[in-house]
Amino acid sequence: MPQFAVDGAALTYDDEGPRDAPDAPLVFVHGWTANRHRWDHQMAHFSGRRRVIRLDLRGHGDSTGAGVRTVAELADDVLALLDHLGVGRFVLVGHSMGGMIAQTIALAHPERVERMVLVNSIGRMTYSRGRGLLMAASTLVPYRMFVAANIQRAFAPGHPREEIREYVRASAGTPREVVMTLYGAMRAFDVLDRAGEIRTPTLMVHGYHDVQLPVRQMLRMAMAYPDAVVRVLDAGHELPVEKPAELTAVLDGFVTVKQ
Repeated sequence: MPQFAVDGAALTYDDEGPRDAPDAPLVFVHGWTANRHRWDHQMAHFSGRRRVIRLDLRGHGDSTGAGVRTVAELADDVLALLDHLGVGRFVLVGHSMGGMIAQTIALAHPERVERMVLVNSIGRMTYSRGRGLLMAASTLVPYRMFVAANIQRAFAPGHPREEIREYVRASAGTPREVVMTLYGAMRAFDVLDRAGEIRTPTLMVHGYHDVQLPVRQMLRMAMAYPDAVVRVLDAGHELPVEKPAELTAVLDGFVTVKQ
């Protein structure tokens, strides 16, 4: 597992596939409390014919480090890694918080992002006053209970409980400081008013049963994009692991540029 040191963190990443492939490298960015293995299915599918890069964000998975307070700082980590790897232009795929990172990069460096895919992601978190109070109160419960509540509701009804328990266990292994700080960072994230500036060809894939970031919020964002492609699948918030083959097929149809 190669690692890259940046600003007090050691980022673990995978860099696979042919370097001389004609298509731009694919860069996969996971979400809050997750890790790079959310993309196992996609990694296996694409790495046979093009360069594919994924990483554990700082404080997640096999990466170390903390201290990041904003989504923009996470975006800086991703760009630093890509600069280290000599990647100039790329296709960016982000899930949930990873999609927030992707939008941040596309706004700051549009010349580098050939295409972008937002999976279960939005440009602004909006919720009722009641839900806002509930979210604030949830931070007061014991840490593992807080993580479990958020991860369990991320899956659509009927997903195997054993798998959900494993994801809860893995997420609870993320340092509390990282989880709680980035929970606040996501709530503060807001680029919705700038969505019209993003000219990068963009695919938005969402789960119909997503209660974490409801599909209507994604559709609100899609209306602001000049030219967005939207796909809604029968899943919850964890599309990469709930419907891996379906998501991969949708990605393949969008990110592979036909000659």
